Amino acid sequence: MRQTMGETLLMLARQLALVALREDIGPGDITGQALLSASKPATAEIRFKQDGVLACIEWASVVFAELDAQARVEILSRDGDMLRAGTVAARVHGSQQALVAGERTTLNLIQRMCGVATLTARMVAACEGTRAMVLDTRKTTPGLRAFEKYAVTCGGGVNHRMGLYDEAMIKENHLYLSGLELGEAIAKIRKSRPAAFLTAEAESVSQARLAMEAGANVVLLDDFTLDEIRQAVEHRNTRPEFSRVQLEVSGGVNLGNIESYAKTGVERISVGSITHSAPSLDISMKVMHAQ
Repeated sequence: MRQTMGETLLMLARQLALVALREDIGPGDITGQALLSASKPATAEIRFKQDGVLACIEWASVVFAELDAQARVEILSRDGDMLRAGTVAARVHGSQQALVAGERTTLNLIQRMCGVATLTARMVAACEGTRAMVLDTRKTTPGLRAFEKYAVTCGGGVNHRMGLYDEAMIKENHLYLSGLELGEAIAKIRKSRPAAFLTAEAESVSQARLAMEAGANVVLLDDFTLDEIRQAVEHRNTRPEFSRVQLEVSGGVNLGNIESYAKTGVERISVGSITHSAPSLDISMKVMHAQ
C-alpha cells in the first residue's frame, strides 16, 4: 500500500539515526576524513538489486540531514511500491564525506524494512480471493517495532496490537498464573476495561466456542489443524449472535500453507515470521559522480 512515514515515525527515526550513526561513526570516519572532502558535493543512487517492496525510504533523508545540513535526497518512489531489480529508489546529494559516512546506516534499516514489506506482500498475495488479512505480531526487533509494523502495512498487511497497552489478549500463561478459566478471565477484563478490544487464545474447538460465548472480539485459534479451524468457523457462522466475532489463525504459518489457512474462512492470520524472519532485501548505494 503506497504511503509515507508519518510525523511520529519520522520523530522516532531522528532519534534512532543519532544512535545508529554514533554506533557506526563513533568519534569520526577515519578513512573518509583522510581521503574525502567535507565540502565538495557528490551524488549517489539507492538502487534495488532484486525485486521487492519499498519501505522507509525517508530514512535516507533523516540520516543525511544529521551528517550534512545541505544534503538533499530525491525520493523517486513511494513506500509500498513494488520495484524491479535495477530501479533507483532515491538519489542522495551531499558532501563526499557525508555520502560515505551515511551509506551503511542508511542501507541497514531500508534493506531490513523492505525485506519485511516484501515478505508481507507475498503472504498477502497468497491470500488473494479469500476474506483473510495478514497481521503481524509483537515478535519484533527491540526498538524497531514501529518501523517493522509500518513496513508490514507497506506490504499490504495489517497491524495487530502495538503492545500490551492498546488491546487485551488472554493467553495460556495468563490462565495458568491467575488460575482463572477462560470465561472468567474474559469477564474480569470486561469488568475492568469494558471498551477494550479483546482477543482470547483458544487451545481447542470447545475452548474457542466458550470464548465466542463469553464475548471475545477475536478468538485466536492457536496451532489448530485445518479441520479444527473449519469446525470453529462453522460454529461461528451458524450462530447469528457470533457474527461480531472474528477468527484468527496463528502458529506455524508460512508461505507454503497460508493459502490453505486463508481458505478456511477465517478473517485474520497472524504471522510472526514477517517481522522476525524476513530476509533483508539486496539494495546498494553507489556514488555516481563527484563534482
